[in-house]
Parts: sequence; C-alpha cells; structure tokens
Amino acid sequence: MNNAVNDGVWSGSWVAERLGVQLVGDDGLTRMLGLALRRNPKRAHLLVSNVLGKHVPQSPSVVYGAGFALGRRVRDLLGPEEAARAVVLGYAETATGLGHSVADGVGLAPYLHSTRRPVAGVAPAGGFEESHSHATSHLLLPEDPALLAGDGPLVLVDDEFSTGNTVLNTVRDLHSRYPRRRYVVVALVDMRSAADAGRLEEFAREIGARVDLVAAASGTVRLPEGVLEKGQELVARFEAESAAAGGLSSAAPSGPVTQFPAPPDSGVAGPASEALAPSPETDGRPHPPGARGRVESAAAAAWARPAPTGPHPADERTHPHVTRVELAWPRRLPDGGRHGFTPAHRTRLEAALPAMAARLTEALPADARSVLVLGFEELMYAPLRLARELEQVADAEVRYSTTTRSPVLAVDDPGYAIRTRLVFPAHDDPADGPGERYAYNVAGAGFDAVIAVVDSAADTPELHADDGLLAQLAAHTPHVLLAVVPSYVPEPPHLAVSPGDTSTMLPEPLRGPAFSSYAPQEVGWLLQDLSDVTLEAPTEEREEAIQSGGAHYAESLPVEYQPSEQYQALFHAALEESAARLAQAVGAVTELVLAERSPRPVLVSLARAGTPVGVLMRRWAQFRHGLELPHYAVSIVRGRGIDANALRWLAQHHDPRDVVFVDGWTGKGAITRELAVALEEFEKSDGVTGFDPEIAVLADPGSCVRTYGTREDFLIPSACLNSTVSGLISRTVLRADLVGPNDYHGAKFYRELAGVDVSVAFLDAVAARFPEVVDAVEATAKELLSGDREPTWEGWAAVERISEEHGIHDVNLVKPGVGETTRVLLRRVPWKILARAGAGADLDHVRLLAEQRGVPVEEVTELPYTCVGLIHPKYTRGATGADGKAVNV
Repeated sequence: MNNAVNDGVWSGSWVAERLGVQLVGDDGLTRMLGLALRRNPKRAHLLVSNVLGKHVPQSPSVVYGAGFALGRRVRDLLGPEEAARAVVLGYAETATGLGHSVADGVGLAPYLHSTRRPVAGVAPAGGFEESHSHATSHLLLPEDPALLAGDGPLVLVDDEFSTGNTVLNTVRDLHSRYPRRRYVVVALVDMRSAADAGRLEEFAREIGARVDLVAAASGTVRLPEGVLEKGQELVARFEAESAAAGGLSSAAPSGPVTQFPAPPDSGVAGPASEALAPSPETDGRPHPPGARGRVESAAAAAWARPAPTGPHPADERTHPHVTRVELAWPRRLPDGGRHGFTPAHRTRLEAALPAMAARLTEALPADARSVLVLGFEELMYAPLRLARELEQVADAEVRYSTTTRSPVLAVDDPGYAIRTRLVFPAHDDPADGPGERYAYNVAGAGFDAVIAVVDSAADTPELHADDGLLAQLAAHTPHVLLAVVPSYVPEPPHLAVSPGDTSTMLPEPLRGPAFSSYAPQEVGWLLQDLSDVTLEAPTEEREEAIQSGGAHYAESLPVEYQPSEQYQALFHAALEESAARLAQAVGAVTELVLAERSPRPVLVSLARAGTPVGVLMRRWAQFRHGLELPHYAVSIVRGRGIDANALRWLAQHHDPRDVVFVDGWTGKGAITRELAVALEEFEKSDGVTGFDPEIAVLADPGSCVRTYGTREDFLIPSACLNSTVSGLISRTVLRADLVGPNDYHGAKFYRELAGVDVSVAFLDAVAARFPEVVDAVEATAKELLSGDREPTWEGWAAVERISEEHGIHDVNLVKPGVGETTRVLLRRVPWKILARAGAGADLDHVRLLAEQRGVPVEEVTELPYTCVGLIHPKYTRGATGADGKAVNV
C-alpha cells in the first residue's frame, strides 16, 4: 500500500489540504515523502519516507540502495584515505538501518548507532537529546571504547535533516570528548529552513571543524501560523470520532487494527468514508482497502497496490499459527550497530546471508506471492539484509518495513501516508516501561506471509500474547513466520581464572528496594546481606574490644543512633543551608572525573559514606551530560583492605581503567593509603591491572587527593546521620565466620527504620539545586583543571602533631574534619572535640552531640580543619561515668 503517488494522488495531500502544510523543493521530493499527523506536543506533522523502510513497506533493494548510494557519495567526498579512517554513526530508532547501509557504501567504515535500550554492564560513551522526538534520550554504547576516540571523519546519518538540533547536540557532546577535524552529515532529505542552514555553518566555525552535508533530496516544509494547535485539534477530533464509531481509536490498544476514515467533505476521491463499515464476509470487523501491484519511479521507486476484493484469507483464523524459522545466525556476530559493527563483522554477515535467506525461502508457503519482512524498532539492518537476500531468491514480491515506537494517526485515504495501524504492547521489557508499539500500512496490504524478525531480547511472552504483535499480524495474513536474531551483548573483559576458582560465580549486586531504600538504578551494592545476623554491640563494649586488640572495628556494628527531634531539625536546617554548596561540589568533582579520568566512568563508592556522593555524581552526569553511569558500592576496611571479590566482579564486567572510586571526604588520608596498598596487592594476586587508587571526593580538607569538589572542611549533611541517610544500610562487616574467601563483605539493611529514612530526601534536595549552580560548577571546574592540585598531606602532618600534643600517641584515634568528628560522636567513645576558633553553623550538630554525650569542645587556633574529634585513648568501661557518658580527663 502506498504512498508517494497512489492513483495520481500524493500521499501528503490530505494533510496539506487541512493544515496548509507545503512541501517545497526538488522535483522528486513528493515522490520520496508523504505526510501524516502524530500525537506529539512538539511537532504536529510527520514526514513519511517512502524509501526508508520504516512506516511504508518498500522493496528492500530500494531501501538498501538508497543508503548505500549515499555512502558512495560520502566516500567520493572524503577520498579513499579519509574514508578509510571514518566512523559512521546512525540515529535510533528510525535511521539505524539507513546508517548501516551508508557505512556499507563508505566501505571500510565501522558503524555505531545510538540506542534507547540501556544494556547491563555496558557503560555509555556519550549521549544526547533529540528535541522534537517522542522519546528523546539517546545512548552510545560501543563495545570498543576507542571506536569514537579516533580523529578520522565522523559521519552522522539520520533519515531527515529538519532543524539540525539533533546533529548539533550530538556533535557538541562528542566533540567535547573526542575532538576531530571533520564531520559529515548524511540524510535522505535536507528539509532545513534558510535560518537553520546558517546555524550549521556557524556551529562549524565555533568548534573549528569542517562540517559537510550529503542528502538525496532537499527542500523545506512551510508551516502556517498555528499549525501545531490545529494539528493537535485534528488528531483529537479524529480519535474521538473513531472511538465513538467503533472503539478503534489510536488510544485503544485492544483493537488489532486502527484506522480513521476520511470525512465526507474531504474532497479526496475514493470511497474512504466507508473504510470502517463492517461487511458480513469479515465477521463484522472493519477491513481497510489494500493494494496489489507495483509502480516504480526513477526518484523513489514508490509502489502501490490496488484494493483486494473479498475477505482476506486470514479473517476467519481464530487460532493463528506462527512458524518459527531457525536462521543459524553466526555465533557472536552483532545483530546490528548498537555496540559497533566492523568491516570484519560485515564480511561474516555477507558470507552467512545466502544460507539464512534459503531457510526463510524454504519456510514460506509455496503459493506466497507477496511477502513482508517486518523488522523491530532499532533492529532494522539485519531484517533489511535478510529481506534483500530473500528478494533475490524467492519467487515472490518482497517488501520490508519495521515496527516503531512512534504514535501516528492512521487515515484510510489515498492522499494520506499512514493508511492503517496495528497496535500492540511493547515486548522487549523497555527501560522506560510498558507501552504501545505500532506497525503501519501492514493491515490490508494483502501480504500472503509476514516474516517478523526480532532480537532475542524481544522474544518474550508479550510478543506471543493474545494481543501481541504476532497475533495482530495473524489477523491480517494467512502465514506468520518468526525469525529471532540473538541479541548481541559485549563480553565483559576476560579474567584469567585458575582451575576450581569460584570467583567467576560471584553474585550480581544487591539493589533496592530488596536491599537499601535507593532506587535500583541509583546503586548496586557489591555486598552480602547480613540483615538477619545480630551484629550490634554497645558502643563502650566495642571500643574496649577494639583498643584492647581483642576485635577489629569491622567485626561488629554500633547500635544505630536514633536522633532526637532537636537533632533532626538541625539536620534539615543544615541541608537547607548547604544544599547549593553541596551541589556545586558534586558538579565540580564529576566534571573533573569526566575530563581527566574517563568519559564513561564507572563510579564505585566506598560504602557507606561514599554512596550518597556516588549517587549524586551519577545524577549530575545525567543532568548535565545525559549520561547513565554505572554506580556500585564496595567495602573497604582499614587494616584489611578493599573487598577483593568486589574488585573481581568489577573487572569481569567493566574496564578497570574506567573505575573511579568515590568517597565523601578525606580526613587524614588513611583510606586513600589503604586503597593504594590494597590495589597493589590485588594486582599481584590476580594479575588485573588498570584500577586507579586516586579517590574522588566531595571535600578534601586534608589535601590527600587530586580529584575533589572543594578543599574546604564544611558540613556535608550526610555525615550527620548513619544508615538513615545512606539507604538504610549499615557500615560494612568483615568477620571470618560470616564472610568466606569467595564472599563479598557484609552489611545490614535496616528496614525497620524506614519511617525515619531521609536518604532519598537528601539526594533530591541537593539535586534540586543543580540548575542554579551550573555556571559556578563550570567556573570551579575550569579553575581546578588549570590549577595545582597536588596533595600536600598537610592534614596527616596536623594529625601527627595533635596526637603527640595531646598524649594520645596513636593517629588512628585522631579523627579530623567535620565528617570524621561526627562519626566519633555517633559511633565511638569520644574524649574531646577540638574546634577551630570562630567556626559557625557547620558545628551546630557537633556541639549538640557533644553536649548530649558530655564531651568537652575546646576552641583552638591554627587548626587546618574546622574541627577534630579525639577518641578516648586506652579506653576501658571504667573510663565512663554511671550514666555511660565519657569522663573528662
């Protein structure tokens, strides 16, 4: 059925007449494009391509040839040497197959397309927004991180170039990470206005790179005043009329086919107003007119089918049968360009195509004369190549199109590009949740067989459900075949494993809400759940055991401090006061990480103080750059090192070079040193290299690291509380009878404290300030990146001096900084607090806790920290009074 020209009627005339939309440009433009209306608050009209193979079934040779020809033009433009160094990037979902075809035409270019499907274990190398789309966020997930890092030309491919916003967003994101000298923009049609055309040239001058444009046709869309509102009104009216007539509206997923008749006053020839009229031959169901035959044109090879007569052979089928065809897809051959597709992959595919097409041919009924190969959303290239190969060998007319996320109004009129619409539920468990999906111009087209090609991630019960895609197809064709291509997921970095080593069987990270009150995507905990084990001991007993050498602090847990109403009020006041300062520090440290450590970092928080910071850094990366960074929390224990099994899991699933360890703040730098030693030992024991011991922190008052948001010692409100600001997770536990050689360190989830949990409220309060600190973050990051950030370790020197001056003689009992001092008051037996003279509101909560525990606060001068907490030296329970408070000595 189709669609550029049908019985002399342009498939854009229906929209043009009602909205005053005009398509002006090359002679072949109206043969390549039709018009439709869609439910989209940003743009009313939809340019419907007749050579793309998305909404309009088309000859696969025409679809593939259009992209391949554009690729040949790119190769001629670049010349052989530059073309050999090029990388092609296509846009999801519409242009994934087009971009791949362009890459084939360029020749030796590897191909990558953006995706809206996040893939577990694959870190994004970038992302961008498509401003006018119904689903805007794109991810770039190359298997080879170096794919985008070269300096050869980058070829960006989309089906239409309308405003240039999508391309500018992409280039801006990628150029900041992987600058290069040349970009080539490729589109089937260039539909920019004169003003938009100038923007591309101006942008090229701005970034200092050459930007060329290659298009098969060009023109522009002239939109009258108020067209968006008028289009939305028209869509709403037709949906309401259709729902009233028979319930087959675009909002009703229960109907197998959705269509809208042309109104009686349309002025368009043909009996379109009767399209929804039921007939006895079709058991009362509406059946749209279809088409048979083929009409080629030099510009677009558009085709059309006249309406079939009588009921469709599939109309009486009540139990549709689906034939599954085993393709024997080559092992570990990518199904497309989601993670990259190289010339070597192309060679393997070319060799395998004839045998796969032969299997499809054998599975087709002998009398099939009209066959549709239907791809699936982003999976366009593999079905296209199968369809093209089938077209060469099958004794049938083969057409190709794909399903889509995009909701478009269907009107059964020769002057409208989308004649019918199948509606069915999403069947690949999409990250953004369930929803409707669509197949256009399939119902009523008279296909004798439809071959649905999906990837294995989409071969789900929803696909086979009574209202699923296969059932919807079976209502409109006598034969449905299903071919499943294995979903390609990059293998994690290989680790050499000794025989009998069970480390490769390590469990997946724990996630909320089963473990922690954080959302599952915010953090994965590489810990084991010890919630059912009693680990708490009174603070005084723990202190005596720790200082006597009878136990390590990580072998038990302190009783969770339950804050008073007065203390909780202090927390909320501190959060309100410091949220913007925190947001700025979060933004600054994240920008440093992205600029210096990795454009696609894997954030690994040191549990638990680092976890809220890691979540906030992840949120900043998403807010500012559209990145969805992986984030995990691991245990590190002073004197015993980092959890080696957690490191093994990380190395199996990510490149260690991308891992950035995150903590809240530095005190004297003990954990910084601990991590460096532990990673050195791990490298020797496991042979895994690449982990960087440099910790990224919000605040570095001790001058222990190079990656920080600030070196001020200020109150980070998450330090004021324990589990109730850290996802209800305890500090970590390492005890031989609970943690075996192949186990993660442990922790508890305090579900019973949910009523006083402020973990998410803390994150939301800080993240809400992100927009207002963007300029400050940019200035801070620029200053930090250009300044001297070499650690001086002045904090360590101050701790050694304080330890001796106060007769403690143990630096482990001196806890510098606001955060560490708070921990002393909450978890240990404090002796005294040293506060810098003149310290203000940052110490309100410290003063309150000290008062509650009977601990003196001494003001001192020349203190490099805002405050320092001193743990009672050589503690025994005899050093407390009858009320359990510390005595003043």
